[in-house]
Amino acid sequence: MTIPGLTAPYPGDTFELRFSATPRGARLARRLASHRVHEWGHRYNSELNDTVSLVVGELAANAVTHGLVPGRDVLLRLVRAAEGRLRVEVSDTRGERLPTSPTGLPVDAETGRGLLLVAALAEQWGVTPREGAPGKTVWAVLATAPGWPGRGARRRIGRA
Repeated sequence: MTIPGLTAPYPGDTFELRFSATPRGARLARRLASHRVHEWGHRYNSELNDTVSLVVGELAANAVTHGLVPGRDVLLRLVRAAEGRLRVEVSDTRGERLPTSPTGLPVDAETGRGLLLVAALAEQWGVTPREGAPGKTVWAVLATAPGWPGRGARRRIGRA
């Protein structure tokens, strides 16, 4: 998937992981995303690392809950772009089950708040058909905090 203007300008600026469509696989995806962001210079417990962990955790949990096709894996992709952005993508094989905008939840709802968190933390988020395979990709774009090594614009996490 390509979001205009958000490409990985250098080798090593993309991280991909296929994980099993299970809660254990989603947990592994969250942990390895945190590790990769740490390796990219945003230490554990930093604002960006915590935000990436939360967004990946929510998108991965949704993929294994709502995008499950037995025997099919889920794909996590992180792309750090020169524009001071980080793109998180989670692809599953259930293209007919698209997420909806998280609005109008009952006060006592026990589920359905994950995309509200993603929307609050991301500059943009959305869903597109999966490229080269059946299914969909749910993506979120995060602004990187100051200190992103050798990259473009520096912005705080949050809405533009």
